[in-house]
Amino acid sequence: MPYMAINLGGVALGVAVLLIALMRWWLHEKHEWAALVPFVLSHLYGMLAALAALGSWSALGAASWVTVWAANVAGYTTLVWGVGGTAPDVTRAQQLALTPGGYVIVLLFTAVLIALWKWAPRISNGKLAAGAFSGASVALSGTVAGVAAIPLGSSVNLLGSWFTQVFA
Repeated sequence: MPYMAINLGGVALGVAVLLIALMRWWLHEKHEWAALVPFVLSHLYGMLAALAALGSWSALGAASWVTVWAANVAGYTTLVWGVGGTAPDVTRAQQLALTPGGYVIVLLFTAVLIALWKWAPRISNGKLAAGAFSGASVALSGTVAGVAAIPLGSSVNLLGSWFTQVFA
């Protein structure tokens, strides 16, 4: 799993999922803020998962790699064969490294996402999956979405620092 790059098609696909979710929220869910929260949180989780585990030999690393790979393949196919464009590599130059405490926070967020998936009947599992897919697809890009991952990772590192001070 050493491949940690995203192409323009993968990012475009992640943004397309985001746009579809926003359109659904606006038109079908009558722009109620509470209806947007599960998608946004799972989107942030997908970004964090790609930052934290992509390229590592772990269960979360494998899931992130498969997600980014699927986004790359589907996005490339859509851009090149669907509309006749190109799909160059748009990966950010350097990855954000999480601290050991940051990884603890990722583990805790993973547990929360699994619990929501399993036991929250009013939250659509499709909404959670779409958010996580979209987040992982845009997290590695060098664009605005990828740059937004930097404060997210830094915040998780800060939370992890607090966690390790309290519990370690």
